[in-house]
Amino acid sequence: MPELAGRRYWLVGASEGLGLALARALDAEGASLVLSARNAAKLDALASSLRDARALPMDVTDPQSVSNAAGNAREMDGVVYIAGAYEPMTAAAWGPEEAARMAEVNFVGALRVLGHMVPGFAARGTGHVVLIGSLSGFAGLPGAIGYGASKAGLMHLAENIRVDLRGTGVVVQRVNPGFIRTRLTSKNDFAMPQILSPETAAARVVAAMKSGRFSTSFPAPFAWLFTCGRHLPVAWFQRIFA
Repeated sequence: MPELAGRRYWLVGASEGLGLALARALDAEGASLVLSARNAAKLDALASSLRDARALPMDVTDPQSVSNAAGNAREMDGVVYIAGAYEPMTAAAWGPEEAARMAEVNFVGALRVLGHMVPGFAARGTGHVVLIGSLSGFAGLPGAIGYGASKAGLMHLAENIRVDLRGTGVVVQRVNPGFIRTRLTSKNDFAMPQILSPETAAARVVAAMKSGRFSTSFPAPFAWLFTCGRHLPVAWFQRIFA
């Protein structure tokens, strides 16, 4: 079971929403934090409100920005990748650039960040990798072009890292929330079952990190539709959301 107090975590995507709430929750647990996102002003304000945190602005879509930040972050005990981009989008109204940006932020950015961090964890035989996926990553949903596929890639990546680092002492976890009340979900024009506040979702993420389980999905029972539904024929599953 990973210990949070006294450990140094790099939170990537910490300026608002779930990332901001998680920064506050981990600070309350006694963790030391490095906070990254593009908005330097928001990061500075957040860092100044916490017990032990510093701002490290970074753009996950810019390889040089990530490389510079990774060098500045120095040796960390863990990394939480929570950066996210979302635009509701159907296949019939496909925006190529918007879809590509979601993939860059939600998945490719994680490849960049983790590529600088995970080999060091493996070499030291210790570390904690937490990837924030989504229930939408379990199966194809309507209106989720770009977002669903990128989250599925991130969740699959967690499995890749876990199997490669088994027995090394590095803990790898993925956490898959449902709807969270943020500026991203405010773009939706449909009912969002069991939508959570960022603070409630952050508490669930902290509990998952402390549990040591590889994969945690919430909130139940909504999450059960996805974790169990992926074993159904695709046509049956998609009919539920039609």
